[in-house]
This record gives sequence, C-alpha cells and structure tokens, in this order.
Amino acid sequence: MVHYDPFAYETHENPYPLYQQLRDEAPAYYNGELDFWALSRYADVRNALIDHDTFCSGQGFLLEDIGELALPMVLGMDPPDHARLRGTINRAMTPRRVAALEEPIRRLARRLLDGFAGSGRGDIVADFAAVLPMNIISELLGVPHADRTELRRWADDMVERDDGVKGLPARAVEAGGKIVAYFDAMLRRRAAAPSDDLLSLLIAAEQRGEVSHLELLGFCFLLIIAGNETTAKLIGNMTYQLSRHPEQRQRLIEHPSLIANAVEEVLRYESSTHMMARTLTRDLELHGRTLEKGKKVALILASANRDHRYWANPDIFDVGRDTTGTLAFGFSIHHCLGASLARMEGTVALQEILARIPDFAVEELGLKRVHSGNVRGFSHVPIRFTASP
Repeated sequence: MVHYDPFAYETHENPYPLYQQLRDEAPAYYNGELDFWALSRYADVRNALIDHDTFCSGQGFLLEDIGELALPMVLGMDPPDHARLRGTINRAMTPRRVAALEEPIRRLARRLLDGFAGSGRGDIVADFAAVLPMNIISELLGVPHADRTELRRWADDMVERDDGVKGLPARAVEAGGKIVAYFDAMLRRRAAAPSDDLLSLLIAAEQRGEVSHLELLGFCFLLIIAGNETTAKLIGNMTYQLSRHPEQRQRLIEHPSLIANAVEEVLRYESSTHMMARTLTRDLELHGRTLEKGKKVALILASANRDHRYWANPDIFDVGRDTTGTLAFGFSIHHCLGASLARMEGTVALQEILARIPDFAVEELGLKRVHSGNVRGFSHVPIRFTASP
C-alpha cells in the first residue's frame, strides 16, 4: 500500500518511485495520520492551481502550521488581496529592474568561481550556489554585505525539518523570528531614509496606502527564503544532474544556445519546489473519493512534472526537451513572482560553470541533502575538476 509522508527523510532521498505509485494507484491520496490529501497527476495539480476558489491559498501554502510566522504573503493570499499585493510588487519589481541584474549576477558568479577554480575541488553549493542568490536578493532589498551570511544561515535553518515531524523545529522558529525582526527594523529605517532600491519603492507604496507594513514584512520574509533557497537548490540540482548525465553536459558545451532550456529541464526533472499546499473550500469528488472541505491538500509539483500522461519519457533527462507546461514555478495567479530572476540566475550560473570548470564531477559520497517538506536539494555538493588559473 502506498504511503506518502513529505516530512520523512526516506521520502526526500528518492521520491520519484513513490510519486509514480501515487499517480498510478492513489491519485487522490489521504494521509490519515497527518490529515492531508495529496494530488500527484499533472492534470489534477494544474487544475488545482487554476481553481483558487476551491483550492484556497489564504489558509497557508504549507502543510504545517507556522504559527506567528504566518505573515500575509502574496503566495498565501486569495483574490482580491492577492491581486492588489501582487500588482504593487510587480510595479516595483519590473522586468527592466530584473534584467539590469544580469551583469551583477555574472560578475559575482565569476568571482565566486575564481575563489576555488584554481584548486581543482570545491563545493558548488557552499562555495557558489548558496552565496549567489542571497547576494542578488540582498542587492534588490538593500541588505548590507555584513548581514548577508547570517541571513543565509537563518534562511537555511527556517527551511530544514526534523525527520517525520509535521511542524517547525525550535531552530526554525527561532530563525524565522530573527528574520522577521531583522526586516521589521530594516523597513522602519528605510522609511526614514529611503533610497532607490526595491524596498524603498515598496515602502512608498505603503505610504500611499496600497499595502500594509505586515504585507511588506511578509514579502521580505518570502523573498529571502523562497527566492534564495529554491534558486540555490536549482543550481545544486543542475550540477548534480549534469554530472550524472555527462552526454547532456557535452551537448551544452557544444551547443551553448541550449543552456537556458537546460535550466528549464532541470526545473522539470528535478524541481526545487516539490510541493505546495492548499485548503479546500468545499467538498470535492475526485478519482472516486471525497476530499472534504477544510482539509489541506498537497499539490505535488515534482510529481506532476514527471507524469507520463502529459510528458513523453518523463524520467529521461533531456536538455533539448520542449518543457512547455512545466509546473516548477506554479501556474495561474500564483505563478512565482521571482521566476524570471531565478531563470536568469540559473542560466548565468550554468554558462559560467561550463566556461570555467566544464569537466566537473560530483563526489557523491560527500553529498548532503536538505530535509524539507516542500523544497528538495542539497546543502553540500562537492565537486572535482581540472584546476584552472
């Protein structure tokens, strides 16, 4: 009998056979012990992302209760508040502002690679992927350099979960509280002395009455965790999969125009965000079962991205694949606000890695996985390669 526990470390190691079993045997799955439903097929997950009237985000986008850390965040809002807050953020976080980050991302990527390329060994997460997105997001928000390492550590602690436990461990609660306190103080300082950064633009929107202080605090909290953690995991997963599939890496070296598409294939094949939660606003009949009003539902994005009912040969990693329809960044009104930035970071990172250390190989015995209910990736990906000056 199929058993799905998103908090079990055993699940995190290789969930894909379990996801296939869910799709084939229990497409509407109920975990009685943890009291949630799970949807795993592409069509069901996509439909749930579209039907926000039935699958409510406003009661939390995680299965677990995060208590006082449940700030008003755009990811956890329903219309009309969702449209109001997202519209404000979009007006500040313009495509032009995001595009202007490409050169800073590239310069930072090269500098980080310079730090270990001469040694022939490194950790693509600890030395590169964990640093790159945090610094870029910090630039967007105007976070001082001196504070970024500690913020990254708090974000890491906030994501990690204990084995088989549906809930936040004490270290996550403490880290989350520190992040909230940090940005609360920062928002108040910036309101008194505005600059030309993203945060100052959003504070101006608050002063016009478009958003609240708590909503801005929730945006900072979400961006520093989701924007950092998922992109860091993307780069780590990308390095790992290209090491496991050297023929695909060679295709990219010979045809660098495929690099952006390779990022999309990594997002499909090894999604950073595996699952998001919703709450049912009504009873729903699906696959011969009744999903009850008020119950949490896990939408398993990573399973949908491997469903053979939508994808041809979904378990084959192919950097030339047509990835149209991927649910890696969600869908419909809750499509990830930072998707374009994450894609840019992933593309630039891969371009620079292949240019500087193209023959990298992951040392699998040194891999260390992050354990989270909804994010999948590594905290350590040691690599070896031919040293370059």
